[in-house]
Amino acid sequence: MSTALDERDAKPAGQPIRRSGGREARRAMRAAPLADDIRPIRPGLEGGRYKPLGQDDLARIHEAVLTLLETVGFANAIPSCIEALTRVGASYDADGRIRFPRELVLATIKTAARNFTLYGQDPRHDMQVQGTRVHYGTAGAAVHLVDVERREYRESLLQDIYDAARLVEGLDNIHFFQRPMVPRDIPNPADMDFNTLYACVMGTSKHVGTSFTVRENVAPALEMLYAIAGGEENFRARPFVSNSNCFVVPPMKFAEDACGVLESCVEGGIPILLLSAGQAGATAPAAIAGAVVQAVAEVLAGLVYVNALKPGHPAIFGTWPFVSDLRTGAMSGGSAEQALLTAACAQMAQFYDLPGGSAAGMADSKLPDIQSGYEKGITNVMAGLSGLNLVYESAGMHASLLGFCLESLIIDNDMLGHCQRCVRGIEVTDAALSIDTIAEVCLNGPGHYLGNEQTLRLMQTEYFYPAIGDRFSPKEWNEKGKPDILQRAIVEKKRVLAERFPRHVPRQVDDRLRAKFANILLPRTGMGG
Repeated sequence: MSTALDERDAKPAGQPIRRSGGREARRAMRAAPLADDIRPIRPGLEGGRYKPLGQDDLARIHEAVLTLLETVGFANAIPSCIEALTRVGASYDADGRIRFPRELVLATIKTAARNFTLYGQDPRHDMQVQGTRVHYGTAGAAVHLVDVERREYRESLLQDIYDAARLVEGLDNIHFFQRPMVPRDIPNPADMDFNTLYACVMGTSKHVGTSFTVRENVAPALEMLYAIAGGEENFRARPFVSNSNCFVVPPMKFAEDACGVLESCVEGGIPILLLSAGQAGATAPAAIAGAVVQAVAEVLAGLVYVNALKPGHPAIFGTWPFVSDLRTGAMSGGSAEQALLTAACAQMAQFYDLPGGSAAGMADSKLPDIQSGYEKGITNVMAGLSGLNLVYESAGMHASLLGFCLESLIIDNDMLGHCQRCVRGIEVTDAALSIDTIAEVCLNGPGHYLGNEQTLRLMQTEYFYPAIGDRFSPKEWNEKGKPDILQRAIVEKKRVLAERFPRHVPRQVDDRLRAKFANILLPRTGMGG
């Protein structure tokens, strides 16, 4: 291979010397990382352009929600929940149901926490959850890992959770990490809750979402989190973990164990994702509007609950209604109806000016294939365009939450980049209208925009480029050995897992944790140490 110096030395005397330094300098400049405020995509881009519900629709859903909370209410409240809710004005009636006067609900909505930050261990990953700012992340409780090389499913392990976390640590378009799998190699619920959280917070410095089985499992987790933060006050000031809390069993019943967890997390300073996950046609109405009504009613009941415990505690409006394939009753997370439900729930969060989180990207496909691509792309871009603040399940998930795939994290990172570019939309300014540029090219220039100053200036700040997606010409593709995106993802996964062992939690802190908690089960060898 010749070098620029070889070419220059080989030129006959008298011929001009070709200079490649300028081109190489421009390439180096274009390859350099961009400042966050000029990147073509970045966390927290504002959506909200897509609105499946009209203003009258929103008002009618709101009125139906208030009616349900006043007349149907909730069953199965634990004593501490009854005490907290009746203290602020709810009624506990003879039929064992708690009912919520509309004045109480409206007052809670008015004073609830909004425009707050979900923190990362690294402040670079802090997320402002407000308005129509959009962030994408993982979530779930898959019981299988998808082994794409063998085209089979196996039980998910604790090591898989840690591996997923450290992959996400380096994927720019996945902004937060909520536990996507259940470690099937840990049968004890207390050990499972603790080790799941440990694997997550050690694997990524981004904001982490987690869950707990029972109230008693929260205290040791808090002790660990306070130690990592350098003290309880530090964690309370910057809580880098939130609790995904299924406090409700649809339709309209409290989940007793989850309510105990909720109370302990609020007391311990952990933000709450109030999660209602009814399945349309099974545990929620088959009518899409009815599924939205029930989900909103359930989450607003949770919002009253949290604020009765601690006014202004950060809580996320987590309406997660799912879709059934009504022919079989099976969940259909990749369906068009799911995309509509998620977008409608985002609108309801904005109607109340509350921070909203819902689910998209839950492909029904079992593998990262064409079906997975269109299901994830459609549901995720609609969630983003609707302005949903936190899009859970957006990457890595398959089989309607039953399987999780590490290679899909890498592929979906590209897909989410496309989604975010759509969310960003088109900026129309005097400069962007390009009148002077068009005149220059047409009247004085070469008749094309290749090499034009505007083209060179905007090629990085206006356009998104996938990391592993294929944009080769057929000739280049053939010359490169006909690469396949899944093959490239496999190679990249193996490279990252061999090289990336995050050290945002200092070794001495981890040593103290391991000395304190004998039930830490993730081996040091699996963490690169």
